[in-house]
Amino acid sequence: MESSARSSEKQAHVVCITYPAQSHIKAMLKLAKLLHSNGIFVTIVNTEFNHKRLQNSGALESLDDLPGFRFETIPDGLPPSDYSSNQDILALSDSLLSKKPLPAFQNLIENLNAGALPVTSIFSDAFMPFPTDAARSLGIPIFSIWTVAACGLMGFFQVHNLIEKDLAPMKDVNYLTNGDLDTIVDWIPGMNNIRLRDIPTFLRTTDPEELMLRYIKEAMANASNSTGHVIHTFDDLEQEVLNAISSMLPNVYTIGPQQLLLNSVKSDHEDFEGIGYNLWKEEKTCLQWLDSKEADSVLYVNFGSLAIMSPEKLVEFGWGLANSNQNFLWIIKPDFIFGESKTTLGLEFMECIEGRGFISSWCPQEQVLNHTSVGGFLTHGGWNSTMESLSAGVPMLCLPFFGDQVTNCKYICTEWECGMEVNNNVRRDDVEKLVRILMEGVEGKKLKKKAMEWKQKAEKACSPDGSSSRNLSKLIHLLTS
Repeated sequence: MESSARSSEKQAHVVCITYPAQSHIKAMLKLAKLLHSNGIFVTIVNTEFNHKRLQNSGALESLDDLPGFRFETIPDGLPPSDYSSNQDILALSDSLLSKKPLPAFQNLIENLNAGALPVTSIFSDAFMPFPTDAARSLGIPIFSIWTVAACGLMGFFQVHNLIEKDLAPMKDVNYLTNGDLDTIVDWIPGMNNIRLRDIPTFLRTTDPEELMLRYIKEAMANASNSTGHVIHTFDDLEQEVLNAISSMLPNVYTIGPQQLLLNSVKSDHEDFEGIGYNLWKEEKTCLQWLDSKEADSVLYVNFGSLAIMSPEKLVEFGWGLANSNQNFLWIIKPDFIFGESKTTLGLEFMECIEGRGFISSWCPQEQVLNHTSVGGFLTHGGWNSTMESLSAGVPMLCLPFFGDQVTNCKYICTEWECGMEVNNNVRRDDVEKLVRILMEGVEGKKLKKKAMEWKQKAEKACSPDGSSSRNLSKLIHLLTS
């Protein structure tokens, strides 16, 4: 039974709604756990589709044992589809942009308000277009939750400036090859030595009405209506760009890395263990395989939840890994390969990597990155993966696919000096060379040293008197005052 404090009308009740994709769900759930551990009643709102996926993957267990932390669902406006695969991102974004889920979300808030504990604030993923409308109509404060880096956020914020300066949309359909993306952008506050190719890829279109360009414009416009902004980063990592953002937006709270903050949560919140984050079932046998390997000897390879790869690139990557003669753990999710979906790497490849290569469909990534045998991470550069790698002190090879991944890659390689970029025109010889450098070269050791320095700074930020811990306390005070 809930305590009288939890049932009191004075208790803060935060509704958290996230963009319906793996990385966004994970970041929001971790933030929700941090709020709940500080005495706030939390309601998580998922789409019906993704909530079913979380249940199917085993991510949601023992919810009845965690009073004050509950889940609700709303439809996403799309027809039914396969629960084992991602939805079409463009179709999903189009449905969200047209605000099809708004009536269901607003009705949910009204029903919650009619109960014993009315909603006191909404935490909305900044890339959800419709919660701002609901908050405004119901008179509820709304906070923008940024599951991207501060540098990525600043990049997204340039959409109007780029349009005004005639840099977006692109004027030439050959922009990928004619050098346009190498144009220097020297006027973005807090960001130095940035090229157009380093700004989130929403601008890479020649169509001013292109869906994702309109989507980002809407998200940035909504941000100005927020009471506060929570960014999953820490001050030492992005101080210059954070200073610029703080001069543009009200109440900016840097709260990260989230897992390091959760690690300090008292044992009376151990029921959090029954609430996971993954839309795919985790295969943990890879952890036993990692146990058999020497320290820092394994390259972990995972391109995230949304990226897809052609069969041809898959083969080039595979043989680059095989020819490097390094141990590697490679995550290939079920819908990773497009085109010839049944394409495999072949018997010859599997024989070549026997004993030193392990392929899995999904895994508990943070456990993998913190395993002593893992010495490098070949990643798409998504922000969750980047923060998890920095928190573990693991250097990176980056192959960005889309969105803010290109911005993260730029910072990982040139600002934070703990990674190297893989050419998007994948060739096995290049992959082999970079893997060898990272895992056994002099440059790789430098990158490892820098990654460990960032790990120490991240841990400091999450210590009791660290910047992220202080910001979390300030946020809790605002929510409860």
